[in-house]
Amino acid sequence: MTAQILYAFITIIVGVGGCFGYFYGSNWLLDRVLPADASNDASAVRNLKLQAMIRPWLFLGPALLLLTVYLIYPVIETIWLSFHGKAGEDFVGLSNYVWAFSDAQFRQSIFNNLMWLLVVPAACTFFGLIIAVLTDRIWWGNLARSLIFLPLAISFVGASVIWKFVYDYRGEGQEQIGILNAIITYFGGDPQVWISLPFWNNFFLMVILIWIQTGFAAVILGAALRGIPEDTLEAATIDGAGPFKIFYRIMVPQIMGTIIVVWTTITVLVLKVFDIVLTMTNGQWNTQVLANLMFDWMFRGGGDFGRGAAIAIVIMIAVLPIMIWNIRQANAEQGGH
Repeated sequence: MTAQILYAFITIIVGVGGCFGYFYGSNWLLDRVLPADASNDASAVRNLKLQAMIRPWLFLGPALLLLTVYLIYPVIETIWLSFHGKAGEDFVGLSNYVWAFSDAQFRQSIFNNLMWLLVVPAACTFFGLIIAVLTDRIWWGNLARSLIFLPLAISFVGASVIWKFVYDYRGEGQEQIGILNAIITYFGGDPQVWISLPFWNNFFLMVILIWIQTGFAAVILGAALRGIPEDTLEAATIDGAGPFKIFYRIMVPQIMGTIIVVWTTITVLVLKVFDIVLTMTNGQWNTQVLANLMFDWMFRGGGDFGRGAAIAIVIMIAVLPIMIWNIRQANAEQGGH
């Protein structure tokens, strides 16, 4: 444990120190190579212009390099692998994609992902908005928002382990330690293996992500609500509008841009959901999703790089339109201001 803490501490020092050394050193070198106090005014002006052109790239350079190495290159390599066979050597054309859309498990994963898309973003946004409105009107609202936001600090695997205890099932005659089954048995019901119930088990898994992401939605939407001009709300109150009418006629339209951003952000996250399914069911009992299926084909059962890469490309194609639309909406809002 001590060695791990020491290693983490050294990593932080080296990382922060390395960044500081790079930016300080690169700017120092630029100032020496292109001095602003050149022998004549023409040279000084030229050097200042060159410095202004080069200096931003000194800051962007490391990020662009890492982006190329860890994002652009892997995307190109994944596309290339998706047209190859199991070992990633033999060219097979579109056969991996033909297999994917004719495979029953892939179609089940698509169906499950669609259910996640329909339920999770809408539920997180709805509950987040309700919580944001309610906590904005009570004196302990900041504390309430902090408590609701706490699950976001837990990893998906950690949250899944917590909810494993909520859904836990013990055999007949044993004491039920799972909260849900304990409540059921207390009122005379029969305990259930919740995560293996066909169809409904997907919703039990969705609850975990809703629990995690609702705090994020509440904080963002709460900030947007506080940005609504008080004059607007006062005018609506004077005109005789009730709290509910003020909420959906005045508040919601004014923060609709933020609501859409929150919804699309969670949508992108849902398309990549993996950890929760892997930890809770490992895709059993018809809970498989695309990311988990990709992991199975890529790294399990001997590994099939072609099929795993094809599934990864399908996920990327599904995410891209939402991300592009989200970026355009954000740019449009900034342009409007």
